Amino acid sequence: MPSLLVVAVVLVVLLGLGVLAFNGLVRRRNRVQEAWSEIDVELKRRHDLIPNLVETVKGYAAHESKTFEAVTAARAGAVSAGATGDPAQVGPAENMLSQTLRSLFAVSENYPQLRAVETFLQLQEQLTATEDKLEYARRFYNTSGRDYNIALQSFPRNLLAGPFGFHAVAFFQTDEAERQVPEVNFTGGPPNGSAPNGATAPPARPVPTGSGPPTV
Repeated sequence: MPSLLVVAVVLVVLLGLGVLAFNGLVRRRNRVQEAWSEIDVELKRRHDLIPNLVETVKGYAAHESKTFEAVTAARAGAVSAGATGDPAQVGPAENMLSQTLRSLFAVSENYPQLRAVETFLQLQEQLTATEDKLEYARRFYNTSGRDYNIALQSFPRNLLAGPFGFHAVAFFQTDEAERQVPEVNFTGGPPNGSAPNGATAPPARPVPTGSGPPTV
């Protein structure tokens, strides 16, 4: 009889440990999913800003078609990768998009007229703010993913992971240097607002006088 009681106590203890381990995995997995949802929100906001940015720059540099096409194609690739929800696919696609955005801003530096376009400046500020939020979300996700993956490999959780469908997650890797949105420096542009390579620049839009911001 005492032996049966001991066995029962051991079984209860093991069951309790199993429940605690299972619940711990669930909490960590939910934290990872929540962190990824924050990344997804910021990526979608980033993707939504880019078409307006391209159209604004295109109004002053219409002949830079290759740059616009590269940005548009990279955005489409990033949107497609984002639909998979797989960080291993999203990261490289977003890196490619970041590289084309840097090319777009490099083109913008050749057109001082853009400094009078409030829309362009606002879009740049919004994109910079989005990049900052995205970087924070990425770090939160990677930290949560690291803790979750470690838990999956730890005893006794590793005994529960496979049978109950817990799987390791991939980290969201980005090239931090490429994610930075460059500040456009108009002081180094061509004199008198002329376009590079002999192209004719469109006329600068008038900037209204007064204390208020310029309108477009």
